[in-house]
Amino acid sequence: MTTSPVLQERKPGAARRDGHPGIALAVIAACQLMVVLDATIVNIALPHIQNALKFSTTDLTWVVSAYTLTFGGLLLLGGRAGDILGRRRVFMSGILLFTFASLLGGLAQEPWQLLAARVLQGVGGAIASPTSLALITTTFPEGPERNRAFGVFAAVSAGGGAIGLLAGGMLTEWLDWRWVLFVNVPIGVLIAVLTPMYINESERHTGRFDFPGALTSTSGMAALVYGFIRAADQGWRDTVTIGSFAAAVVLLVGFGLVESRAKEPITPLRMFTDRNRSGTYVIMLCLAAAMFGMFFYIVLFVQNVLGYTPIQAGLAFLPVTVVIALGAGLSQRFLPVLGPRPFMLVGSTLAMIGLAWQTLISSDSSYVGGVLGPMLVFGFGMGLNFVTLTVTAVSGVSAHEAGAASGLLNAMQQVGGSLGLSILTTVFGSASRDEAKKQLPSFLTDSSPEQKAEFTKTHQLPAPWGHEVLAHGISTAFIPAAAMAVLALATAWFVIRVRKSDLEALSGTAGPTAA
Repeated sequence: MTTSPVLQERKPGAARRDGHPGIALAVIAACQLMVVLDATIVNIALPHIQNALKFSTTDLTWVVSAYTLTFGGLLLLGGRAGDILGRRRVFMSGILLFTFASLLGGLAQEPWQLLAARVLQGVGGAIASPTSLALITTTFPEGPERNRAFGVFAAVSAGGGAIGLLAGGMLTEWLDWRWVLFVNVPIGVLIAVLTPMYINESERHTGRFDFPGALTSTSGMAALVYGFIRAADQGWRDTVTIGSFAAAVVLLVGFGLVESRAKEPITPLRMFTDRNRSGTYVIMLCLAAAMFGMFFYIVLFVQNVLGYTPIQAGLAFLPVTVVIALGAGLSQRFLPVLGPRPFMLVGSTLAMIGLAWQTLISSDSSYVGGVLGPMLVFGFGMGLNFVTLTVTAVSGVSAHEAGAASGLLNAMQQVGGSLGLSILTTVFGSASRDEAKKQLPSFLTDSSPEQKAEFTKTHQLPAPWGHEVLAHGISTAFIPAAAMAVLALATAWFVIRVRKSDLEALSGTAGPTAA
């Protein structure tokens, strides 16, 4: 029996059907689309998830934070795993875990079941996402072909949010909220099947996994976020709230000690020694914190107060994705000419104005005046910042550390989003409770015993009182969001000193961060 010459020549880890770069790129881009899309596709379904599984408004934030915390906290560890174990192998493992978690989330019957599935999704996304970008360098030769592949990857990252808004609206309205999770299953299975057929395995590198760093950082941020969310319901004097903040301090201090002594830390602390790079991390942390909170609460406003259907809500957010893309394109075009600082200053100012405008939202606000206007201003400001921050974060970094520098920026975006949402939720909870107490006399007079019991349980009032309470809580929550944008603006003004000459070697390398 003879062996085929093709089989004899095929190296270990080689694709079974090599020579199809278009299919390989489609597989990689599909993974990135699925991970990016997951944030917005679930956001649109939040009001329906809340009603189906009986989440309170404050606890509902965990549907977002459970994913973003684990995704952001383990992102750098996922990239390291690809380098050490082989990127294709790790890529497939992340996809399969993400797919399995999506199935479990769609089947959830209790809040804790959905949250556990979202945590697993975050772990899977943190494994798959960094390796998907790295696989482009393994699959495509340096030059025009690789540049085109990076262009497709960046376009998918930027457009995934808009696709998720529409897909989430259609799936929720035409089928059921569970399908915003079920939709990942056939896509994930197809990616896992095609990956070994069309994508080559990468060369393995020696190295160590910084599990203590990943564990202490993710656990510390989770404890901090839980403390804010707990305070929204139980107050600042609650024993569990205080204990959660204390645990966060201990874990985060422990994280700093672990990283300072680790031979191969998951977060190289030397990345923070450069003032410009540290400044970009602070700006991204602040703006992402405001952005995640804005999307969460505006989704609730347009569906629960304005009465929009899920599809209408998805369409309501599309103009924002357009202005974000316009701002990103404008900054990428003129960044080599003007340098990054003007874009950071103008972008942060616009974000601050948009968020301050949203503090005026009330139960009588319309979509155009109360929602669309401030979102467009905020979105354009964010678009000016995305590419600018990415380029500045890797400016002056050696080639072998560029991945760590950009990965830290992505981690800041995810972790900042979780932290910001929890802070806004604390303010929302306090403000809505105070407003509910003002509404309580008329409520007690007009409501049934069942409605009173429901209010006691969830701190919410049925319409029309519920609309007023919800709108007041949302408008008040945007006050700290605007303050976060002020901090971003101050950082851009006083900290950033990068010159446009520092970016000349990096022109054309920027790409949007994952939403």
